[in-house]
Amino acid sequence: MCKMQEEEECVNGAETLDVLLAELAEVNNSRERASKLFQWLISPIPAKAFFRETWEKKPIIVQRKNPNYYKGLFSTAEFDRILRQEDVQYGVNLDVTSYTNGKRETHNPPGRALPFTVWDFYESGCSLRMLNPQAFSSTVWNVLSILQEQFGSMAGANVYLTPPGTQGFAPHYDDIEAFVVQLEGKKHWRIAVFFILFLNLSILANFNQAEIGKPILEVVLEAGDLLYFPRGFIHQGDCLPDVHSLHITISSYQKNSWGDLLLKVVPAALEIAMEEDVEYRQGLPLDYLTYMGVQNSDKVINSANLVLSLMKKLSNYAPVDAAVDQKARDFLHDCLPPMLTSDELATSVQGASARWERGRTVDVGAKITAQTKVRVLRAGCTRLCSDGDAVCLYYTTDNSRVYHKEELKSLEVKSEHTDAIEFLMHSYPKFVTVGSFPCDSADDRIALAELLFERGIIHTSEPV
Repeated sequence: MCKMQEEEECVNGAETLDVLLAELAEVNNSRERASKLFQWLISPIPAKAFFRETWEKKPIIVQRKNPNYYKGLFSTAEFDRILRQEDVQYGVNLDVTSYTNGKRETHNPPGRALPFTVWDFYESGCSLRMLNPQAFSSTVWNVLSILQEQFGSMAGANVYLTPPGTQGFAPHYDDIEAFVVQLEGKKHWRIAVFFILFLNLSILANFNQAEIGKPILEVVLEAGDLLYFPRGFIHQGDCLPDVHSLHITISSYQKNSWGDLLLKVVPAALEIAMEEDVEYRQGLPLDYLTYMGVQNSDKVINSANLVLSLMKKLSNYAPVDAAVDQKARDFLHDCLPPMLTSDELATSVQGASARWERGRTVDVGAKITAQTKVRVLRAGCTRLCSDGDAVCLYYTTDNSRVYHKEELKSLEVKSEHTDAIEFLMHSYPKFVTVGSFPCDSADDRIALAELLFERGIIHTSEPV
């Protein structure tokens, strides 16, 4: 556990988030952009030190004495605007919760969450949780779409608005790495050690306030402060009696462990082994139920050794690359679409000048030539994968801001175009000419560039 303090005169804290995002839009490399934004999030802790000493290991607090540090990310005014202008649905986009006398309750009525009812719940002492603020807030969308390249895993968020003197949730653990960003007011937090990686999850079924035990960390977060804790730590937050609390929890690394990768590797390896190795297809002994299993656990058997031998040999059939690609496809499906900078908009299909004007179409079709310079839109927006006998290019540029609202988009790549796709991906962040694509002919190069441009996967160095 660590505690850091930073004074108001910190350069990072002196600039607004809008200014920071405008500066980041000028950064040429999306990975570098993500790194800089993450450094701002946890400043003054150096990112390298954070990932080496803290990430997945222990909680950490940043207390800045600067209530404006995260100003512009989200606010109660933005919360109210969303309720008034957007189609916010109870249970989908908003939860109304309470936790009193050791009992956690959800009070969601059916239908749309309108201000009249929502603010009445709040005045009655209920907490409000907005489940996917990135669907309604362009700033949250922008921040998360940048940070997902830092983590190589989906970056999500929930917003929590809690009335003074109340608590909305029971002590619990989460399966994500959590960055609690205090936006308004104050909140009292208690964190206890309880790694879900090493303990029986069934004993976590029913927690009450007393069962959190002695905390290893207890703190009151004020606006501008940050609290990080890894997945598996039990946490409890309650509001002080004199002020409300608004915080946003930015999360990542859900189901992104070695075990989650093996969940994809092992079934595929077993399927391959059963096809290729007769030993895996041999029948079980006729009487195996008489000497194997829990009721026969005191018996010494050779069959158990055979099982262990088959498991050990299974590694010879493990399709690791295919499993990694499957994880990558899952990640791309989880991803938010990139929020385009003004330059990216002007040089991509989204900002193309094709239009209807004075009774006819104008500027239809991309004017791409061999001299046109292009690159992929973002470093992490594509993945080239083998899909059976076909090779497919998966991409995030057509994803929805609503989680999994759309199926993951892909296009089948001709075998003669795979080298050109890899060339483009590995060239990032440099722009390359269409004429430099390793294709068989000039027509192939231009046809491929036009296809990728139309799908929003690449953009040009200058408007076309």
